[in-house]
Amino acid sequence: MAARTHTVTNQAPPLVSYDLFRADRALVEAVDRHLEGPLLDEARDELSALGRTSGSAQVQKWGELANENPPRLRTHDRYGERLDQVEFHPSWHRLLGKGVSAGLTAAWTRPGGHVRRAAGFVVWSQVEAGNGCPLSMTHAAVPALRADPALAAEWEPRLTSLVYDQDPRPAARKAGVLFGMAMTEKQGGSDVRANTTAARPLAQDGTYELTGHKWFCSAPMSDGFLVLAQAPGGPTCFLVPRILEDGTRNVFLIQRLKDKLGNRSNASAEVEFDGTWARRVGDEGRGVRTIIGMVAATRLDCVLGSAGLMRQAVAQAVHHCTYREAFGGRLVDKPLMRNVLADLALESEAATTLALRLAAAYDDGGEQERAFLRLAVPAAKYWVTKRCTPVAAEALECLGGNGYVEESGMPRLLRESPLNSVWEGAGNIQALDVLRALQREPEALNAYLQEVGRARGADHRLDGAIKNLLTELADLGGVEGRARRLVERIAVVLQGSLLVRFAPPEVADAFCASRLGGDWGSSLGTLPHTLDLAAIVERARPVS
Repeated sequence: MAARTHTVTNQAPPLVSYDLFRADRALVEAVDRHLEGPLLDEARDELSALGRTSGSAQVQKWGELANENPPRLRTHDRYGERLDQVEFHPSWHRLLGKGVSAGLTAAWTRPGGHVRRAAGFVVWSQVEAGNGCPLSMTHAAVPALRADPALAAEWEPRLTSLVYDQDPRPAARKAGVLFGMAMTEKQGGSDVRANTTAARPLAQDGTYELTGHKWFCSAPMSDGFLVLAQAPGGPTCFLVPRILEDGTRNVFLIQRLKDKLGNRSNASAEVEFDGTWARRVGDEGRGVRTIIGMVAATRLDCVLGSAGLMRQAVAQAVHHCTYREAFGGRLVDKPLMRNVLADLALESEAATTLALRLAAAYDDGGEQERAFLRLAVPAAKYWVTKRCTPVAAEALECLGGNGYVEESGMPRLLRESPLNSVWEGAGNIQALDVLRALQREPEALNAYLQEVGRARGADHRLDGAIKNLLTELADLGGVEGRARRLVERIAVVLQGSLLVRFAPPEVADAFCASRLGGDWGSSLGTLPHTLDLAAIVERARPVS
């Protein structure tokens, strides 16, 4: 018989066995907004199925096991032959297989594919974010390969397949493939034009031999990689297959796996090329321009991944406070805690709404939307990914000491939270990219202003913020030193305009009052107390 002191009371039940998609009102409404007719019905059913899978106890356990059992590198076999093989826990393969079969690499081939995939990526990121990297790289390789129609015709059907085939075989003999990317080097970092990996042309047209070292290679177990190297004509993009057509291994020497803060289930590696066979993608000397389509797509995935992490952090915090009692009542009903939860919910909804708007622009594909993405993607990447860490930390605190314990899952979210801000160009890189768009591509600013202008007149604080932003944009002299401040305003004004148009009045009012009107403190949980905070928290509660 258990001792009376071991009777467990006043603990929140596990947040499990629920539909992560249906439980996220902001995400559901965004999908409804950007899709219609039979396509919407199909997407709802598909995303709800993924939501139920993601919320199941079994799949949640897979995420835990993949995180607790990180990949291992085997450089050689017992006889001393090079293997350069990364071994993963079975749960990793199960997760990756589910992600592929859910269409998270198939956006380019389906109607409404980017919105459907974006919503799925937000949902799936909440299970275990580590497997998002190969899904993202594979999805993003498509626009880069389209610089060479012959290569695209050969590889795109494999990249967009719904089949996960983990066996190391020539790509032509596989039902589906995964792609990685290797751009940065020790001496260059984000300055990829400083790369020293050399590409020597071979006799066969379009083929080369690569020699060099890559400091970061994402998803090194993949079937192919997009790589930047210095060809005779300058920085050039190359496709490096893992296994050659004759079944032999390409020279792809994995030197070590990175020991990372978070993202533990995913392998990131340093790799060596030493006579490695590669095919050119696009023209010599235009490698950065060729690969930029991949970079833009992965930057959007950074926004989506951060939105997913924020949503899961907020869901856990609201769920806990709904059941936990203190000082004579439920935590969720305490005015101070309600303020914190509402502030967290605002940040999460703003991130989700913006991310799905960007995905819809990809589906549209028109000239206006492409110009809009040129400015909006780096601005959103800068801002949304930076908001992820304070949201995760504050949500963890809502659980008190329970949140600091690994079993709660909150420490895993917190360790993961800075990643998307670092990957695909850290904050300063995004800010400088926005400046380039402002200075060189006036159509990008015009498209942005038309977008935020659709909400003019609906909220005086938004109108004032747009006016102040226009004043800042009128003088770009010496702008680099204030670039972060400017890019932050660009992103927040865009979020505010979307919420004013599409969110419930209590959400839009709170966002504009705090983020645009200045009635806000220096930490989360400092919203004006006169707002309808209870409605905001209830909207964020994970009930499907």
